[in-house]
Amino acid sequence: MSKQLVIHNSDGSQAGHIDIDEKVFGEEPNVHVMHLAVRRQLSNARSGNACTKTRSEVRGGGKKPWKQKGTGRARAGSTRSPLFVGGGVIFGPKPRDYSFAMPAKARRLALRSALSARTESIKVIKDFSAIATPKTKEFIKILNSMNLSGKILVVADVNNAENQHLKLSSNNVPNVKLILPSNLNVKDLLEADNIVITESAIKDITERLTK
Repeated sequence: MSKQLVIHNSDGSQAGHIDIDEKVFGEEPNVHVMHLAVRRQLSNARSGNACTKTRSEVRGGGKKPWKQKGTGRARAGSTRSPLFVGGGVIFGPKPRDYSFAMPAKARRLALRSALSARTESIKVIKDFSAIATPKTKEFIKILNSMNLSGKILVVADVNNAENQHLKLSSNNVPNVKLILPSNLNVKDLLEADNIVITESAIKDITERLTK
């Protein structure tokens, strides 16, 4: 089964309709799987390079600070003990990998769920061939013609000839994020107020998510 979305020209006028597969854009959103996908994306992006030194790693402290008995002070063998300023850290963070795996079927389900949940916010554009040279004002003109505002996610293959100037034209526009169809992810889909997808990207996404 399929339903239709309007295809827009770069001037905002209608250029026809495109059939979208309900297996991709009509899925009952699975909130739990979407949550897992966002958690995975955020965890995989963590560098995990926080590092503290234990008492054995801190430089110095080889000499016993005072004699064992007779001073009235507690026994101490090193100034690099965690009890001293400049000493080691007990159970401090060490470099680690925060990433975790998620089955490919679950990742595809999460994407289908996110696309289905945001179908009403999706605007399909034929292409960005109207941007003949890299100019920000040309890109903004297209956004205005489609009445788009807020956080905008643009999904387009910038390697295609018709979209070759899109990347440079959209770089300096605030609240606009441009990604390739192959980099589509749940976090960006859920965060965006409006989603602009080219006609060719819709076909590419549908082909990948119906496998």
